[in-house]
Amino acid sequence: MKSLKEFKPLIKLIGKDRKKLVIASIFIFISGISEIFTGYLNGAAVEAITKVDVKMALIYLGIYFIIELTLDGYLVHLANSMLYKIESLLTRRLGFNTYMKALNLPAVAFEKYSSGEIINRITNDADSLSFAFGRLLNMISSLVASLIIIVYVFINSWIIGAEVLILVGLLFVVIKIYNPKLKNIHTERKKEQDKFTSLTNESIRGIREIKTLGIKKSLISDMMDIIKLIHKKSEREIDIQKEFNIITRFIKSLLEVGVFVTCVLLLYHKMINLTFFIAMTYYVYRYMWLIENLNDLTQTYQKTVVSIGRVNDILENRLYVDEKFGNIKLNDVKGVIEFKNVTFSYPDEDVTLDNLNLTLEPNKKIAIVGKSGQGKSTLFNLITRIFDPISGEVLLDGINIKQLDEETLRKSISIIRQEPFIFNRTIKENFELIRKNITLEEIRKYATMAYLDDYIMSLPKQYDTILGEGGVNLSGGQKQRLSIARTLSKNSKIILFDEATSALDNQSQEFIKKAIDNLVTDHTVIIVAHRLSTIVDADEIYVIDDGRVAAGGKHEELLKTSKIYQKLYQTETLNSEGDI
Repeated sequence: MKSLKEFKPLIKLIGKDRKKLVIASIFIFISGISEIFTGYLNGAAVEAITKVDVKMALIYLGIYFIIELTLDGYLVHLANSMLYKIESLLTRRLGFNTYMKALNLPAVAFEKYSSGEIINRITNDADSLSFAFGRLLNMISSLVASLIIIVYVFINSWIIGAEVLILVGLLFVVIKIYNPKLKNIHTERKKEQDKFTSLTNESIRGIREIKTLGIKKSLISDMMDIIKLIHKKSEREIDIQKEFNIITRFIKSLLEVGVFVTCVLLLYHKMINLTFFIAMTYYVYRYMWLIENLNDLTQTYQKTVVSIGRVNDILENRLYVDEKFGNIKLNDVKGVIEFKNVTFSYPDEDVTLDNLNLTLEPNKKIAIVGKSGQGKSTLFNLITRIFDPISGEVLLDGINIKQLDEETLRKSISIIRQEPFIFNRTIKENFELIRKNITLEEIRKYATMAYLDDYIMSLPKQYDTILGEGGVNLSGGQKQRLSIARTLSKNSKIILFDEATSALDNQSQEFIKKAIDNLVTDHTVIIVAHRLSTIVDADEIYVIDDGRVAAGGKHEELLKTSKIYQKLYQTETLNSEGDI
């Protein structure tokens, strides 16, 4: 019964189709119940023929034909058609809701769970409902009809009734034993499948790095190991199913032979009539069909329960709770960011920020520098609420950002990373994701501000050029400038640059620097940088060390007052001279 609870969230998704589901269920049950009479009608017709009562035989056969044609024919196909359409809609809704919930998961969820696992839950697991309802309802109606039939059997012969009950009961014992085994092995196989999807996803997205790094053989070896594990789990699953099928096949044979032999003996001793004997030859095959379908349904059900459970992990917030936002809306953001006594550490790691205090003023170019691992990029993760501090507050215009609604937070703050994510769409469509109704003129204006319009206009398809997976058709500098232009179209007051120029050539770096300088008068521009040469003209430079602000000021001032800054700058200067 515990597993049935997994299906509860699906009831909410049925929505306006609930009436159709009820009607289809009624049709299925009517059809299932109608099958009770077919065995009796066959038997009665045969007995009438032996008595040379042709008229009654034709009447019985006529009623049988009408039931088969209308109830067991047309009604069943109509009901199944309705069910399949409902299932198709439900599967799509389930996949969409899982997708939406996945987007609301906190960042820590994506650190613990691989992209392949989450993708599998959204796609393959959500699609597991196909035809499940129809099969389940048909089976339930058959079970109800079988219970009514067993009453009819007991009325005519308690011996045959007991025989059927014992053998069917034995089947349910077998199902009870094998259900957990099938469920567990299927769960294990799903986990290995997640790894397969994740590695496939990484391999396709990182194909250029794979080729240039020469790691193709290594990845193929990893994939072979995963496939071997999947095959091993699949073999075990097949072996369990084989054992299950052999046992149920034996029970079916016992039921078939046992009932026929018993019926012959009882008919010989005139303890049953011919109508009941013929009816039992029909009903015994019905029970055999029921056993066979129960066998198949049990295996399908266990797989479905596993898949639905994995989907519900996301839908029911079992992995992690959704991101939570406040309800304060800001219409005119000034752009003042404050860190007050902020302490933060990543899961299972030491403290990254330790009681940090820092105020970042608007309409300035502000730089954050320091050695690797000192918490520079963590500041951006807290400003954008990818993570929340363990203690202390991050304020925007004096308001704790936890109290801001999602729209205000996301609209007010943008971040441009060292490797910005570019969608596999046209250049124009990348902007339309930010603003649905943006015009080409506006797009060109923002691209011009990012020193990219001339390049785009030189392309054969210009702004209709498809950029490829992750923007592979652009250079590093072009991706950065496109990301800046796209951010400008969002019109955020605060723009964060996370190592935005660290991997660029001097020409690209100069373009980015000009684009940033153009933003300063109207935006709060904060730059995390390793290359100090890119931020020497910043209005404020803050040095982060051991999770705290170690120094602050302009470039020339810090060269005189901060040993940490002096060392960082000297190291970069020496490296630059070495490169020359």
